[in-house]
Amino acid sequence: MAPYIHAYRGKTFVVGIAGELIAAGKLHFFAQDMAILHAMGIRLVLVHGFRPQVAEQLKAKGLESRFFQGRRITDSVALDCAEEAAGQLRFEIEAAFSQGLPNTPMANSTVRVLSGNFLTARPVGIVDGVDFQHSGVVRKVDAAAIRRANDSGAMVLLSPFGFSPTGEAFNLSMEEVATATAIALQADKLLFLTEIPGIRENLQDPDSPIDTELALADAEKLLGALPAPSQPTDTAFYLRYCVQACRGGVERSHILPFATDGALLMEVFTHDGIGTMVVDEKLESLREADSDDVGGILQLIEPFERDGTMVKRDRTEIERDIATYTVIEHDGVIFGCASLQPYPEAFTAEMAALTVSPQVQGQGDGDKILKRIEQRARGMGLNSLFVLTTRTMHWFIKRGFTPVDPDWLPEARKRKYNWDRRSQVLVKKLG
Repeated sequence: MAPYIHAYRGKTFVVGIAGELIAAGKLHFFAQDMAILHAMGIRLVLVHGFRPQVAEQLKAKGLESRFFQGRRITDSVALDCAEEAAGQLRFEIEAAFSQGLPNTPMANSTVRVLSGNFLTARPVGIVDGVDFQHSGVVRKVDAAAIRRANDSGAMVLLSPFGFSPTGEAFNLSMEEVATATAIALQADKLLFLTEIPGIRENLQDPDSPIDTELALADAEKLLGALPAPSQPTDTAFYLRYCVQACRGGVERSHILPFATDGALLMEVFTHDGIGTMVVDEKLESLREADSDDVGGILQLIEPFERDGTMVKRDRTEIERDIATYTVIEHDGVIFGCASLQPYPEAFTAEMAALTVSPQVQGQGDGDKILKRIEQRARGMGLNSLFVLTTRTMHWFIKRGFTPVDPDWLPEARKRKYNWDRRSQVLVKKLG
């Protein structure tokens, strides 16, 4: 978690929670996770939804919710219900962030919640012959006032209500408020905690894995192929807001399942997260190393040097050979590396220091690095690639390497071979 804690201090996150999260009794656990983000110096804006709460209020009056194209039609009775639900939820949210019992995650926490009339709205009007009455859309977000509130150390709470210059109230959607606010603030993250777990890799298979990262171009393409959403559980419902946020300058937008305890922390503080992240470009980068990567490489390989898996390399050696390294990074953190040491007189090269962080092992990063090293070797006109290893020979054999006698090594490398270590030598022909 440490690299993310350092990276996100002082950053701005806008978090939108579906009213279903509160209805499911998850509010106290969610507040604990938000309190941790607040304690780490992250500037927070929380936007709550209230669909089920408004529906419950209407049902108590013997009325049904009415929607068109996924948006609520808000008559005067529905507006009263929305105002009542918003007041109750604001009270519950402020109470949740006021917890402080000993021996709980909220002990010693101080999260001040500040809310107000930060949103100006206008009516939706009549769309395809349907009068949305008191339903509105965001016209303006008072970003300067929200920033001042964050500067004071407070978390800003926004209800899905906006007001016209004449003082008329409009019922807004949580998703639109959160998206407009994130764009206005140029937030670093927009996170939706929702009823769905994210976007699945195979939309026809409800059990297929979640696609943890979508490039904006891919998300736009997917959105274009999906039918218009009519309810929050439709795949396109939250995805369209994530795409809109990224187009508007928000670096990353996320869809997370509120049903998973700790989903917010897992998404923010782990390599692959738990939901789907939409980003303007791939955060994971496979590239050649430069001098700024020396510290990250040292940190990555040090545990493997300590347990004897790898031969120790000092900083001077890595700085000298940095141009030979390939690294794979995610969000500015190096998770894998390898060095290519050519022996052109023998038309071969050694791949050394192949390392993948234990956090991401088994996810294919090692294969990506190997493929890039092979490409670099072919580009040098070399015919083969060899490695020396004491513990990972089976991994290399599965990828086309063949054991050979140490006498096979080029003369310059054979002179440096450590006979006490007795490393196995494996060679792969480059076609």
